[in-house]
Amino acid sequence: MEAIRSLLRGNLKTSLRAMRDEDRMAAAWTVACGHVMAERGSVVSYSDGVVWIAVADAVWLQQMRALDETLRRELAKIAGLPVAAIHFELRKR
Repeated sequence: MEAIRSLLRGNLKTSLRAMRDEDRMAAAWTVACGHVMAERGSVVSYSDGVVWIAVADAVWLQQMRALDETLRRELAKIAGLPVAAIHFELRKR
């Protein structure tokens, strides 16, 4: 299963190159964190290596913060962009 995920990540990285940086990061988000977590957070912006994620609720905010290092590494690898930091914030209703 992991081999398939690696193959998909590589193919996605190649196909994202023609997109704007923010769009690349948004597309990479679902692959980096998985479908369930991606439904609870979304990329709001990306600039100068910083990704801003709007999170559905406090429980998921805590989960995402706990996975910060892993998410940074995966987003950078998939999107092909530097990710120095991720700022998670509760989604405004």
